[in-house]
Amino acid sequence: MLRVVMAATPSFREMVFAPADWGRIEALADLRVLDDPRDAVSLVEALPEADVLITSWGAVPMTADVLAHAPRLRLIAHSASSVKHFVTDAVFDRGIRITQVGQAMARPVAEVALAFTLTMLHRIHRYDHAMHAGATWTDAIAAPPQHGITGSRIGVVGASRTGAEYIAMAVALGAEVVVYDPYLTDERAASFGVRRVELDELLRTSRAVVLHAPTLPETREMIGRRELALMPDGASLVNTARSWLIDSDALLDELRSGRIDAALDVFDEEPLPVDSPLRGLPNVLLTPHRAAGTVEGYLEMGELVADELERYAAGDALRFEVTAEALARMG
Repeated sequence: MLRVVMAATPSFREMVFAPADWGRIEALADLRVLDDPRDAVSLVEALPEADVLITSWGAVPMTADVLAHAPRLRLIAHSASSVKHFVTDAVFDRGIRITQVGQAMARPVAEVALAFTLTMLHRIHRYDHAMHAGATWTDAIAAPPQHGITGSRIGVVGASRTGAEYIAMAVALGAEVVVYDPYLTDERAASFGVRRVELDELLRTSRAVVLHAPTLPETREMIGRRELALMPDGASLVNTARSWLIDSDALLDELRSGRIDAALDVFDEEPLPVDSPLRGLPNVLLTPHRAAGTVEGYLEMGELVADELERYAAGDALRFEVTAEALARMG
């Protein structure tokens, strides 16, 4: 049997691992569970006998010093999304393989991004804010023109896992989708039924701009004051990715002008302060970084971990393996 260490809080384990998937892991493994994923001391004590480490939110950075205590370790299976915050070069230097289950979050986040897009196009957020604020019927109706998604040009920045899920749904609903992504090939774009364009063209011509780009040095504030000014009057910006991608001060200025609308699930400061000026704007839809928070999505993460462990134990190819090259392009 594999010797497996899992570092995850009891609440995380209950949320992510259904009894059937927990049973699948126990059938494969001599399992040791650590309740505090941030406890480096306990992790180092458990690692010497571990073949596999299952990590979760708050994982201890896998530095050379930590891995020096893990002579048997051959696989790290991350039961959440990005591994970038704890995987170091030392992991790859030692030949340890990495797998993660971010795919389980792609669909829920894409669904929220699509819901945001439809809300922006139909101005539902403006009507809702006005009605809750006690506006008269006539005043509540006063909003920019509404549009349907069929025939609207939607600009997607980033054909990531989540971006690909979003694109499939938007295309299925009849949107004309254009994509900016330096890594997207013409062949893959054609398979999506979309067209590749440069960022400026996307911004100038899209009724809604939807961000799915990774957090990389080159994407820092890629949507700045100049880029926002390219968006047409009445256009909307949707961000369920990271606030890293946007110059937040420039966005606030544009939103205060009322020229564009926005739907935001991510912010520079989280929790979003109660006195944030974003909260008082009628052309902004806000949610508290919950785009990935579906019951089904969390349970799928546990299912995929169990799947990957079964593949590893059988000597089969891992479905969600992360290479050093792939990690360099991930957010």
